[in-house]
Amino acid sequence: MTTKQPLKVHITGVYGLIGNLAYQHLAAQPDKYEVYGSGRRVMSSARADADSITKLPDDHFMIADLADADAIDQAIAGMDVVLHIAAVPDPSASFEDVLSSNIIGTYNVLEACRKHGVKRLVYASSIMTTWGYFMYREPYRAIYEERVADIPAEIPKVKVTDPTHPTEPYSASKVWAEGFCRTYHDKYGISTVCLRIGGVNKADHSERLMAKAVWCSHRDVCNIINLALDA
Repeated sequence: MTTKQPLKVHITGVYGLIGNLAYQHLAAQPDKYEVYGSGRRVMSSARADADSITKLPDDHFMIADLADADAIDQAIAGMDVVLHIAAVPDPSASFEDVLSSNIIGTYNVLEACRKHGVKRLVYASSIMTTWGYFMYREPYRAIYEERVADIPAEIPKVKVTDPTHPTEPYSASKVWAEGFCRTYHDKYGISTVCLRIGGVNKADHSERLMAKAVWCSHRDVCNIINLALDA
């Protein structure tokens, strides 16, 4: 009987909040996944709780800036699946800030996947791709502004088939990356899954009405990623 080998999974941004949550979740399933990671540095991001970060074995981690195509290529070589989480995650960031990581970096990741025959790329997109609904359209704006009396009992869901509505360079970069994932699927046959992840925070809970409306728990984001890898 042939034993099925674990999938080799590479996580970009593995020392970020979501990246390390994903690492802990997948590494706890060694029969299914052999997990590797990369990042710009060996330290947690400001968004993560440093005390809860799990360090990768040295032979499973590589320093690689997303803008460095050669480093990304080397990090992804030999992988079955890539979980692309690394990004500048700041909605207040300028276009120049998101250009190298979110746009050029995502291109570098996709190119490495193409060259090395990666079976699937799971891309961490963001709920911010539709943030304009909250800022400019009712009844979602009532939620954003916490005008409780104006929030109807039934609220139409914003679906994946609805138009995107970015509001600044960060969310626009996520829309661009989703489109490029589609391009690489259509042109090169790479299976790509884009996850519009909600508000994940280090506290793993939310108090304000608006934050609750888009909050995503640590458990849920890990389960979503697991399902995307296995789909």
